[in-house]
Amino acid sequence: MSKAVSGFSKLSKSEKIDWLSATFFKNSDKIKKVLQQYWNSNEVLQNLHDDFIENTISNFYMPFAIAPNFVINGKVYAIPMVIEESSVVAAASLVAKFWGTRGGFKANVISTTKIGQVHFMYKGDKHELQNYFSLKKEQLFKATEDITKNMRKRGGGILDIELRDKTGDLANYYQLHVTFETADSMGANFINSCLEAIANEFKRSDIQIVMSILSNYVPECLVYAEVSCKVEDLYAENSKILTEKFVQAIQIANAEPHRAVTHNKGIMNGVDAVVLATGNDFRAVEAGAHAYAAKTGTYKSLTNATIENGIFKFWIEMPLALGTVGGLTKLHPLSKLALELLGNPSAKELMEIIAVAGLAQNFAALRALTTTGIQKGHMKMHLTNIIKQLGASKDEKAFLIDYFEHKTVTHNAVVEAYQKLAKDK
Repeated sequence: MSKAVSGFSKLSKSEKIDWLSATFFKNSDKIKKVLQQYWNSNEVLQNLHDDFIENTISNFYMPFAIAPNFVINGKVYAIPMVIEESSVVAAASLVAKFWGTRGGFKANVISTTKIGQVHFMYKGDKHELQNYFSLKKEQLFKATEDITKNMRKRGGGILDIELRDKTGDLANYYQLHVTFETADSMGANFINSCLEAIANEFKRSDIQIVMSILSNYVPECLVYAEVSCKVEDLYAENSKILTEKFVQAIQIANAEPHRAVTHNKGIMNGVDAVVLATGNDFRAVEAGAHAYAAKTGTYKSLTNATIENGIFKFWIEMPLALGTVGGLTKLHPLSKLALELLGNPSAKELMEIIAVAGLAQNFAALRALTTTGIQKGHMKMHLTNIIKQLGASKDEKAFLIDYFEHKTVTHNAVVEAYQKLAKDK
């Protein structure tokens, strides 16, 4: 049977499911039931979700959790997190409590400049192109006035437009490099609309516009967060040795890209979870963060740490292009709730909160790695997941968790223990 379909987008949701289940699955009734059980019983909400993307057939639920007790710049937050990976929320909560008794987190936004570019090809004289740009620059700003009107009222808009010669990288390649301030909006649609208006105004017969698009690499949209305390306050025992190991772990991440990638992935566990919860674009944030980690030409850690005069200091600096107005932040009920939970922060305050979430996650990971090892916490959650898969009762779950307290957890070992328990019963 051919699996191709014509006019799929025009089918109703039920028709899409009928075709899908009949074409790709053996038990079509079971597949329909699985898809339909995740529909929202509230028709208004379901219609809202259906309209977020195309060809919607069901909802894919992710856990929505809270990590309480974060003290950031003297203010207490309960941070919303959406993530499927076990231990992340627990680790964040423990770290929040730990640093809450040691002065909390301090954070500040360094800059909020965002970038868009008009990419074009030009084979003529460079000086003539520069003269054309100089004469045209004021008109490029004017071409966007209708688009930027409301943004300018909120303190945003186009900051500058530069002509950049990129012919050293690619023959005949130039760009208009445009910088923006988008206030509390992430600003993707705003930036792209401005760029297309600028491109339309700038084009002429000998200038071939290739594309106009924002950049998710935003090295001038930066946030900084830190924690610090006396070395002796960091660990209950062997503080000096363990603190040095903690710093060495970051030095290794800065020296070894294989380690740095996993190191930064742990940071993004915290970052992405809050980005998702607040209706922001985690793919854009991920891309920008990893590009920033490689800004020196070698992929490095987004965090750093020092020990000076008996004081341990741990910090993060990373780009975060976020919004608290527009898009899903106002459409998705849980995203609205998440922002309200955070006190309806400005985009700058949200940058600080999310940077802290990333720093906290990294602290938890490095503390575990340099002491008990990362697997103790991970395998505890892995054990719980296996027990759920086996359908164990409450008493059986309690027995198995106690049984594996000091034993190595593997899937086979848990299955064998469960089967023996059932047999003994």
